[in-house]
Amino acid sequence: MSKGFFGHPAGLSTLFFTEMWERFSYYGMRAILILFMTASLAEKGLGIDPSEAGAIYGLYTAGVYLLTLPGGWLADNILGQRKAIWYGGILIMIGHLILAIPGSPGIFVLGLVFVASGTGLLKPNISTVVGDLYPEGGARRDQGFSIFYMGINLGSFFGQIFVPFLAAYNWHWGFGAAAIGMFFGLLQFRLTQGSLNELGLKPKLKEEVEEGVAVGKVNGVLAGVLGLALVVFLAVLQWRGIIDVTTATGIAQAVGVIIVVITLFYFLYIMVAGGLNPDEKKKVLVIFFLFVGAALFWSGFEQAGSSLNLFARDFTNRMIGSWEMPAGMLQSANSLVIILFAPIVGWLWVKLAARNLNPNTPIKFGIGIILMGFGFVVMYFAAQIAAAGTKVGMGWLWFTYFLHSIGELTLSPVGLSATTKLSPKRYVGQMMGIWFVGASLGNLIAGLFAGGVDTENASQMPALFLSVVTFALISGALFIIFNPILKKWMGDVK
Repeated sequence: MSKGFFGHPAGLSTLFFTEMWERFSYYGMRAILILFMTASLAEKGLGIDPSEAGAIYGLYTAGVYLLTLPGGWLADNILGQRKAIWYGGILIMIGHLILAIPGSPGIFVLGLVFVASGTGLLKPNISTVVGDLYPEGGARRDQGFSIFYMGINLGSFFGQIFVPFLAAYNWHWGFGAAAIGMFFGLLQFRLTQGSLNELGLKPKLKEEVEEGVAVGKVNGVLAGVLGLALVVFLAVLQWRGIIDVTTATGIAQAVGVIIVVITLFYFLYIMVAGGLNPDEKKKVLVIFFLFVGAALFWSGFEQAGSSLNLFARDFTNRMIGSWEMPAGMLQSANSLVIILFAPIVGWLWVKLAARNLNPNTPIKFGIGIILMGFGFVVMYFAAQIAAAGTKVGMGWLWFTYFLHSIGELTLSPVGLSATTKLSPKRYVGQMMGIWFVGASLGNLIAGLFAGGVDTENASQMPALFLSVVTFALISGALFIIFNPILKKWMGDVK
C-alpha cells in the first residue's frame, strides 16, 4: 500500500475518519446520558433515581463493549471486517435516531439496544483492520494505532462539545446530533474504502484456509460441555440469591458476574478446545492478563461519564463569566489531551525502540493504571473541599482528566496493538472482542460505582475515591512486578 497518511498506509485515513465520526456519536451521547436519566420530568428528563440511573448507564456502556465479542466472531467467520463495520454503523445511526424521538422509557431503551449492537459490530473490527495495515508489526504498528487513537479522540472531543451544548436546550437535539455524526462516518467509509484494497473483505477463517495454514480442529463436544456448565452455574447463582434481576442495580451486578464467568469460560475453551499450539496458548494467556488490566483501568477511567459527571454537575463551579458550562462538556478535556499528546507518545515509543529502551507492554499497562490512580488522588482532595460545603473549580476535574488521558495513551493504543499481534489469526476478531469486553466490565463497575455516589451527601465521596486509588496503585505495581513472566510468554512479539 502507498504511504499517504502521516507517512502511513493510505487506508489508515479511511479508518481514522470513520472511527472519528463513530466516536463523535458515542462519546457525545455518553456525555449527556446519565444527566438525561437523572434530570427531573420538569426538566424533560426521565427522573430516574441516581442509583438506578448509574446501573442503567453501566449496563448500556458494558453492553456496548460486551457485544464486541459476538461482533468479532461474526466478522471472523461470516461477514469479514468490512461488512461488519458498515452494518454496525447503520445500526448505531438508527439507535441515535430513535433516541432523538421524545417518547417513553421503552423507546429510550430500544435506542440504546441499537447503539450497543451496532458498536459491537463496528468497534473490534475496525481496530482489526488497522492492525492488518501493518503485517510487519513492531513499533510502527504501535505508532499507527496512536494516530488512529488520535482520530478516536478528535471525534470524542467535538462530540463532547456539540452534543452537550445542544442538549442544554433540548435533550433530543443532542441525541439527534449523535445520529448525524454517525451518518457522516458511514458516508466517509463508503466513499474511501477503496484505499483498503482487499483488507477486511474475507472472513479471517477463510483467509487462513486459503493460505494453507494448519487450523486445529475445534472440540465441539468440549465446547458444548463448557456451555452447559456455564448455564448451570448461572442458574445456581440465581437460585442462591447471589444475583438478582428485580432491579436495575441487581441486573447490573448480575451482568458483572456473567461477564467474568463468560470470559473465564471463553478463555478456558480457547486454551483447551481451540486447536492452539503451545506458543499460541502462552500468547492467549498474556491477552487474558491484558484483559484484566484493561478492566481495572476502565473501571476508574470511565467514571468520567458517571460519578465524575455527577460531581461536575452538583459540586463544581462551572461559571465562565455569566455563562455556565454544561457539565458534560468538561469531559472534552480528556479528548483534547489525547489529540495533543498522542503523536508525542507514538513518537516516543518509536524513539525508545530504536535505542532498545521501549518499555514492554505489561510495564506500560502498569504505568497507565498507576496514572489513573493518581487522578483519583486529585479527586480525593477535591471531594474533601466539596464535603466542606464549597464548590470546587473546574481545574480539579481537568487535572484528573489530564492524568487519566496520559494513562490512557500509555495503555489503550498499546493494548489494541498488542492484542492484534498476540492473537492467533483465526481468532483475531474474537480476541479484539475480548479486549473490549475488558472495557465492558470496567464500564459496568464505573456505573455501579456512580450509583453509590449520593448527590445529596458529599461527605461520603472522599472515601469512595480513595478506594479507587488503593486498588489502582496495587494493580499497577503487580503488572510491573510480573513483567518478566509475561514478557517471556509473549515470545517474539514486541
